[in-house]
Amino acid sequence: METTTVRDQSIDKYRITREPYYLNVKDEVAIFETAYKAKLPVMLKGPTGCGKTRFVEAMAYRLGRPLITVACHEDLSATDLVGRFLLEGDDTVWHDGPLTTAVRHGAICYLDEVVEARKDTIVLIHPLTDDRRILPVEKLGVLLNAPEDFMLVISYNPGYQSVLKDLKQSTRQRFLSLDFDYPPSEAETQIVAHEGGVNQATARDLVKIGEKVRNLKGHGLEEGVSTRLLVYAGQMISRGVDPVTACEIAIASPITDDSELQRSIREIVTTVI
Repeated sequence: METTTVRDQSIDKYRITREPYYLNVKDEVAIFETAYKAKLPVMLKGPTGCGKTRFVEAMAYRLGRPLITVACHEDLSATDLVGRFLLEGDDTVWHDGPLTTAVRHGAICYLDEVVEARKDTIVLIHPLTDDRRILPVEKLGVLLNAPEDFMLVISYNPGYQSVLKDLKQSTRQRFLSLDFDYPPSEAETQIVAHEGGVNQATARDLVKIGEKVRNLKGHGLEEGVSTRLLVYAGQMISRGVDPVTACEIAIASPITDDSELQRSIREIVTTVI
């Protein structure tokens, strides 16, 4: 005889057991903590690779909450977020989606690059972002009340905004907003040295290269080199790769296919190093 079962998802795999390295640049840590205590959702805005995801991971560890991350894309459906019924033998089993799992267990749910998701999918988070703090699970016919520990965080890169890929005002105005950018020079140097495994002098050179390459934005370059890529260059150098080669494969080649821009970046690299 066929039966219906709701299978609870284990939350332990979403716990961050090792503290992520994150350097507080302004007052973002204190603001996030205050928003969490006030049960308010938060929106992170900033360029690719500037530390948004690492910040959320660090805050989840600091607050002692599991972190469930969803990489949003254009095919992401409401079912993908909330859950679905699946047949297992003679049983019909309900499997929670990541958003439902986060609500049930009081986790932090992080929707990364939320503008990539379909607008009809994003609408379903609205009841979680006001004083109701509920998630309607229509297929189960239930309303889940979010516990105090639950928090919703979204992020996106404003540099890629367009008419087709932008958040509706009805969604925007449900969130507090934290603006991120590449860290100041000294802070970025500390980050590259720590995460890249290189000395301060090498980290400082990589940051100087990064700053000069970012100045090419608007002159043919769509996006500046991220802190993440500077860290990658540092990691390659720390493993014995020639610094110029490391910058070629971690900076010049990933951010553009334009041969003239790549040549300009190589000139910057050879001037600094």
